[in-house]
Amino acid sequence: MPIIEVKDLKKIYKTHKRKQGLLNAIKSIIFRRYVKKEALKGVTFKINKGEIVGIIGPNGAGKSTLIKILCGILHPTDGYVKALNYIPWKNRIEYVKNIGAVLGQKEQLYWDLPPLDTFYLNKELYGISKNVFRKRLKLMVKLLNLEEVIGTPVRDLSLGERMKCKIILSLLHKPKLVFLDEPTIGLDIISKENFREFIKKINKIYGTTFLITTHDLQDIERLCERVIIINSGKIIYDGSLAKLKEKIRKKVIEIKFEQKKAPRIKLKDCKIEKSDYKLKIEIDTKKHKVKDVLSYITKNYEFLDLVVKDPDIEEIVKEIYEHEKI
Repeated sequence: MPIIEVKDLKKIYKTHKRKQGLLNAIKSIIFRRYVKKEALKGVTFKINKGEIVGIIGPNGAGKSTLIKILCGILHPTDGYVKALNYIPWKNRIEYVKNIGAVLGQKEQLYWDLPPLDTFYLNKELYGISKNVFRKRLKLMVKLLNLEEVIGTPVRDLSLGERMKCKIILSLLHKPKLVFLDEPTIGLDIISKENFREFIKKINKIYGTTFLITTHDLQDIERLCERVIIINSGKIIYDGSLAKLKEKIRKKVIEIKFEQKKAPRIKLKDCKIEKSDYKLKIEIDTKKHKVKDVLSYITKNYEFLDLVVKDPDIEEIVKEIYEHEKI
């Protein structure tokens, strides 16, 4: 039984446009020219319990609109949505008791109070027992290394520290479903990795389902086995990250050489990037076999190290955006 079921979801915004100038501004008060914009164009998918699903797409693709509808903030123009057996915008009061959300830069902490005070406020709002609350809070604070932070006023915290506290706030009532919008904004490399491990552990301990929208594709690679790609209001891919990489018939060979300058290598139909003592060769596997390229390199050149890997997920997604299909 899916925890989220979305079918033919559409959202159309009605806005008005006017030309520049005072006269046009006055005219627009009486005579408005309305324009319809389709943010979502018949989106359909299902999410199962316990999944960590990444939702990615360029700016304006419809990601935020989709998340806001799933949170019950927006009403769709058409289509069917059921999450945790609720219709989010109709059963909002009961529904929000079972979800958590961190939505972009929307502030959820009280600026002049320490995060700990807001945590205790949520304890009362959600009716969490004292022992359960303390146990969950201690676990999450320890996992995110926030012992020295939660007693400091929010205004004195860094962006990364505030983001971590917002994530704890969204999870204290043990929601079944959590929406995270750009959750690693403001985090340094080490903090990002700690955050990803934190999400994995919460998912494993509590069986929490996560939907994550992000522009940091490392979040997707580290956390998500499944990815949904949205572009221009339509889903252009929904499946495993592994299969997504398989569909892009490319491999990357990275070579390190001992000498200061890497040699010049000519390979037809291959993209080659050269930097000091390194070479990066991108192979189209429709035109070349990886083993043939490796054989050519090992026979003709001496090197220190050689690695064969899939292309970066950024390149894969970029190619999908350009073609709009796989």
